[in-house]
Amino acid sequence: MVDEALREHPVIDGHNDWAWVCREERDYSVEGLELPLHTDTDIPRLRTGGVGGQFWSVWIPDDRPGPEALLGTLEQIDWVQRLIARYPEHFAAARTAVDIRAAMADGRIASLLGAEGGHSLADSPAALRVLASLGVRYLTLTHTKTTSWADSGTDEPRHGGLSERGREYVRELNRLGMLVDLSHTSPATAHAALDVSTSPVIFSHSSCAAVTDHPRNVPDDVLARLEDNGGVLMCTFVPQFLSVGYARWHDGDRSNPAPIVGLAEVADHIEHAREVAGIRHIGLGGDFDGTDEFPQGIEGVDGYPALLRELARRGWTAEELGALTSGNILRVLERTDAAFTSPEGPPSLLL
Repeated sequence: MVDEALREHPVIDGHNDWAWVCREERDYSVEGLELPLHTDTDIPRLRTGGVGGQFWSVWIPDDRPGPEALLGTLEQIDWVQRLIARYPEHFAAARTAVDIRAAMADGRIASLLGAEGGHSLADSPAALRVLASLGVRYLTLTHTKTTSWADSGTDEPRHGGLSERGREYVRELNRLGMLVDLSHTSPATAHAALDVSTSPVIFSHSSCAAVTDHPRNVPDDVLARLEDNGGVLMCTFVPQFLSVGYARWHDGDRSNPAPIVGLAEVADHIEHAREVAGIRHIGLGGDFDGTDEFPQGIEGVDGYPALLRELARRGWTAEELGALTSGNILRVLERTDAAFTSPEGPPSLLL
C-alpha cells in the first residue's frame, strides 16, 4: 500500500536546508551530489525516499544584518538554480501545481523555493516582490528572532503578533500568490495572520504543542483554524519538537545519552494534527539538514516510506497517505497559483 501511495502521490516536503549545508560545507558547489553524502540529503536518498517535490529553504541566520541576509538568500536561490541545471535528469524548476505534476510525470523532483524569515527582506516590500519574481513560493514570517513587524515564537514579543506593517505584508503576500508560512511565529502572530489572510497559510516545518509543549510547535486553537482557512500543517521531524524528554536533554548538559525518538513519535504528532485540523490540512516538512539529529528510522530523506508504513500499520489508507504526502499541499498551491502567475494584478499599496 505504501508503494502504491508513493507512486500516485510522491512526497512534497515543505522544508529542506540542503542549500545552507552546501554553502557552509561545499562553498556552494553542486558537484558530486549524485553520490552518497554524509548530509541528510543527496540524490540517491531523495529517490529512495519517494520525494517528488521539495521546497528548498533559502535561509540566512537572523543575526545577520538585513542586506547581508538578503544577499545570502539570493545566493541560495542561485544554488538551487544551478542544482537544477547541473542535474536536469533529476530536478525540474517548479512554481505551480501544474509545474509539479509535470515534473513528477517526467520522473523528476519538482524544486520550489521557500524564504525562511522576514528578516531576509531587510523590511523592503520591493525585495519581497523581487523574490516572488524569482519564483520564491513562500515566506516564513519570522525565524528565531522577532522582527520589526512580527513576533517570533522563540523571542520576546513586541507587536502582540503582527504590527500594522506586518498585516500589510500578509496582504501583499496574498496579492503576490506567495504562501504565508507561520512556522517559527508565536501563536499570537499565527492568529493575527489567519485573521488577515484571504489565502491558505502553511506551517512548512512545525509539529503539535499539545503533544510536545515546545515554542516551535502549533497549539490546538491555531490548528483548528486551518479547516476554515484551507491551510496545511507540514509536520516536522526535529526530535526536540517531538519529545519532551529529548527537548530536556537537548537544552540541558547532555552528559547522558539522548533519549530515543523514533517513528512512533513522528506519527503521534501527525495523527494529533489530523484529529484537530482534519485529514485535508496536514503534510510533511522534515527540516532535513536543518538540525543535527533525526528520529530513528527517518534519519534522512530516504526515510519517508518507513514513516508511511508506520501510519499504514495504524490503519491509514492509501488515499489518506496520499493526502498527507502531496495532495493537500497541491490543493493549497492550486488555490494561490493564479495570483502567483499574474504579475499584471492590482498594484501594491505596500512601499
